[in-house]
Amino acid sequence: MASPSRRLQTKPVITCFKSVLLIYTFIFWITGVILLAVGIWGKVSLENYFSLLNEKATNVPFVLIGTGTVIILLGTFGCCATCRASAWMLKLYAMFLTLIFLVELVAAIVGFVFRHEIKNSFKNNYEKALKQYNATGDYRSDAVDKIQSMLHCCGVTNYRDWKDTNYYSEKGFPESCCKLEDCSPQRDADKVNNEGCFIMVMTIIESEMGVVAGISFGVACFQLIGIFLAYCLSRAITNNQYEIV
Repeated sequence: MASPSRRLQTKPVITCFKSVLLIYTFIFWITGVILLAVGIWGKVSLENYFSLLNEKATNVPFVLIGTGTVIILLGTFGCCATCRASAWMLKLYAMFLTLIFLVELVAAIVGFVFRHEIKNSFKNNYEKALKQYNATGDYRSDAVDKIQSMLHCCGVTNYRDWKDTNYYSEKGFPESCCKLEDCSPQRDADKVNNEGCFIMVMTIIESEMGVVAGISFGVACFQLIGIFLAYCLSRAITNNQYEIV
């Protein structure tokens, strides 16, 4: 058993670890709330866009909701473990954090390896949405209109892609292709945007890849800090047989 002087020296160290780990766990819990909110928002507002990316991509909001819920529960568990200064609970908390870190690492590697397949899938689904386009409220047609209006683009690679569609043969270009608001382009190519939506979407994604990579790296490092703090606090409590009432 550690001497009284040793235990007195250890007390401020454990208190410091507890304080820092509580702050970390609170921030970790907040990230879970944010992921849950983004997942719900994505399910309500962005499901049509995910359907253009890939049929399975419509499950992305559910993945975010599930991940956010797990992080909220895990953050609550970590807070309890830290407040109770339970060595076994802290070790379990560190283990769960490590598991989440490994899952995120695998997901990042898979996303990087299959990034070209994701691009091709988006292009193929966008072409399919154009061929099946109608102006009667179909969810994919609505997504195409919103993308074309928001990015000021027309078609997949350029506005000529519309000329191979049934909609063009009947009515011409959709209004979402217009350079100006409230125009009636019909078959007048001078009134529509020239650049294709696929090129613009990919340009935006590639331009933001550095930001996404930086955020992902920061999140990974943040979790490693939590693993380190939980392990150190657990070890300090175990080695010095320190009990906080």
